Amino acid sequence: MPLGPTCDDGGINFAIYSRVATRVEVCLYDSTDPQREIGRFDLPEQTDFIHYGYAKGLKPGTLYGLRVHGPYEPENGHRCNPAKLLVDPNAKAVWGEPDWKQPLCAYVPGQDQWDLIIDTRDSAPGMPRSIALADTFDWGDDKKPETPWRRTVIYEAHIKGMTARHPGVPEHLRGTYAGMAHPAIIEHLRALGVTAVELMPVHEFTTDGFLEDKGLTNYWGYSTLNYFSPSQRYSTRDYPGAQVDEFKGMVKALHAAGIEVILDVVYTHSCEGSHLGPTLSFRGVDNATYYWLMPEKRHYLDFTGCGNSINASNPIAGRMIVDSLRYWAVDMHVDGFRFDLATVLGRTGQGGYDRSAAFFQIVAQDPVLSTVKLIAEPWDTGSGGYQVGNFPAHWHEWNGKYRDAVRKFWKGDENQAAEMGYRISGNSDLYRGENRRPLASINFVTAHDGFTLRDLVAYSQKHNEANGEDGHDGADDNQSWNCGAEGDTDDAEINALRERQKRNLLATLMLSQGAPMILAGDELGRTQKGNNNTFGQDNELSWIDWNLNDRDRALLDFTRKLIAFRKTQPVLQRLRFFRGDSIRDDTEKDITWMRPDASGMTGEDWEKPFVRSWMFALNGDAIPSLDCTGAPIVGDGLLVMFNAHHEPMEFTLPKAHDERSWCFELDTGAEKRPANGPQPTHKLLGRALAVFRLPRK
Repeated sequence: MPLGPTCDDGGINFAIYSRVATRVEVCLYDSTDPQREIGRFDLPEQTDFIHYGYAKGLKPGTLYGLRVHGPYEPENGHRCNPAKLLVDPNAKAVWGEPDWKQPLCAYVPGQDQWDLIIDTRDSAPGMPRSIALADTFDWGDDKKPETPWRRTVIYEAHIKGMTARHPGVPEHLRGTYAGMAHPAIIEHLRALGVTAVELMPVHEFTTDGFLEDKGLTNYWGYSTLNYFSPSQRYSTRDYPGAQVDEFKGMVKALHAAGIEVILDVVYTHSCEGSHLGPTLSFRGVDNATYYWLMPEKRHYLDFTGCGNSINASNPIAGRMIVDSLRYWAVDMHVDGFRFDLATVLGRTGQGGYDRSAAFFQIVAQDPVLSTVKLIAEPWDTGSGGYQVGNFPAHWHEWNGKYRDAVRKFWKGDENQAAEMGYRISGNSDLYRGENRRPLASINFVTAHDGFTLRDLVAYSQKHNEANGEDGHDGADDNQSWNCGAEGDTDDAEINALRERQKRNLLATLMLSQGAPMILAGDELGRTQKGNNNTFGQDNELSWIDWNLNDRDRALLDFTRKLIAFRKTQPVLQRLRFFRGDSIRDDTEKDITWMRPDASGMTGEDWEKPFVRSWMFALNGDAIPSLDCTGAPIVGDGLLVMFNAHHEPMEFTLPKAHDERSWCFELDTGAEKRPANGPQPTHKLLGRALAVFRLPRK
């Protein structure tokens, strides 16, 4: 213990779990010529299916691979093949990438019953090497920002996409951890006002052979090879293990700027694919332990659409995930995790979802993991996989229902008033039970998987031609936004409407209860030319273009002001659901829903199909405590007007109960503030939003 390689002054201890292995070999390779094997030895000891041994004289930086001897019986779920060199599942770094032209599969392709016939050809020439490392990084006075959830604003970013074209980042640092840590990037994040970066996958991952055949690459990274290793592709230095220190340096720099680091992690499937995929690590170590298998055991239960699913309900696979999470939180100083296809982690027994699954209980009881930010993508592709609102109390969720409701409302779809009301006021229908709070919802309108903000309002259909799948890939979730011609246009009226819709979506996001997340580049008007599935596009189609025009700079300025405004308003950072959110409730209300004429919304109003114009007022006089003192907070009141109708609408400002007057804050359809003082009414353009503030007492 622990599993994996552990270096000390005298040598290296190796330990690996395999219930089925009869023998485990460690193969050593020359660090100056990784293809040259310089020795091998067996792990001599075994306790509780852990095979281990201490090799004297080996130094940190040693390159190695594993060969696991054991049954090759696919019909019984076992796929050991000592001819296939394996990446250690617990290695802290990996060197090299798979060469798909080499015999990486454990079976002989092209034969009858393909995967049932073992292939004895050596895969070592095409396999990455594991690296044994010692921790020598100087963290200095690094301190996690520990930003409370109520003040959290998340920025979903890709390390290369963020830095590859930034003119302020030196060319040799672009696309790397060091580039992400560069002052030019950090200054943008600080000026924008975000408090956390949610980095798309940085665990070591592979590019599948079918992508290489198309001339594409795995840009997003949702194809994990190893859960303890930061990806080597984002390192500036070309030697084994450099990626570890560079990742830590990035975290340290972001923390110094007060910015948290959240990792998008993929503990739900690996890069080994289906039963016909390559044998790179888990499959050859102990296939039946790490993966969900069909009852007949030869094939995989696939809840992910990626060929396999990690079986977190197995104590060993679950332990591997928890050990990995603790490593990133403790040794790498990461502040939180966003779990891809997280429903898989809660599948138990025969594969059904259970919010009380062992994995969730272990994380809740862990003294480290229970204190970091935990975000679920609360769905997978299996039966019963959509679990929005059904994760444990200490988890937060990407709220797909919020995204869909906000998009539909601003497009002008029918029957959206009630749905929109629930989503912007804290999603009480989803989270009020089981001791959950409004902040359980991670609100977003765009993410890496789908259109950018600019493309969302500029295209009525996806344009994924560059992906080589005849446009069949990517979601078909966009209908006409009634913004006119697709893509770029010289029509001033169409462009004005598109800019207004972008401001509407961003403003709605920042004015909603819950934790907001914006997609990197949306604040800059980034476009992917209508491609809503750039998973294989490691090029300028995916990278942020930092050369801004006047329109882009105006959007950036608007976004900065929105985030800053949200941070000053306690009424937008509530820890509890609103009181009196029903119009029939006579108690003092935290929120009041109104028609444009300032009369109260009725139950009948919410059900009308064409209600697209309404407003709500938030009471800032007695906000429930935001700290442990229990004292209520006095803040500003807010009045938010929505007009998703295509024609202008006059709104009447409700009268305050005292001498205070509503102060104008913003109008997504107005170029500047009204010249006059307080007015009894406010006229909104079609498809526009306005905010007024009632100064605190």
